[in-house]
Amino acid sequence: MTANWAAIAAAEPELAKTAEERFGAFTHHVLATLRKDGSPRTCGIEVRFLAGELWLGMMPDSLKVLDLRRDPRFCLQANPGEGTGTGGGDVRIAGRAVEVTDGEAMAAYVKEVEPPQPFHLFRTELTEVVRTYVEDDTWLVAQVWKPGEPVRTLKRT
Repeated sequence: MTANWAAIAAAEPELAKTAEERFGAFTHHVLATLRKDGSPRTCGIEVRFLAGELWLGMMPDSLKVLDLRRDPRFCLQANPGEGTGTGGGDVRIAGRAVEVTDGEAMAAYVKEVEPPQPFHLFRTELTEVVRTYVEDDTWLVAQVWKPGEPVRTLKRT
């Protein structure tokens, strides 16, 4: 089961808002994809939350584009920032990336974002959103959301 960003924003608005704030705090984040041999690859990426979707824009024929065309599974981690504070927690999003080739959708994205041309655009189908943070300097808290399920909160010392 997958969902777009609008689904999590409707189902779990606080978690969605926190995730958007974490990704909005910095420009560059880390995208994990799978290489042809199945081993992981990490790359820097810029992301956008627009029109109920989480978008991934990429340079032409980059390795991450080739990886996602071959196997659309990805994991995206918000830039944790400087030092060890992680301001608001660590946020990771997993799912599948679907390449956008529709001219109308591409034009709308270009109008809003003004990316360098040419570029590849992917929308995301989410399978999981996880926020991990420290509470009261005592608890490590993980909030886990999956489509069709409420957020599960796990705490440990």
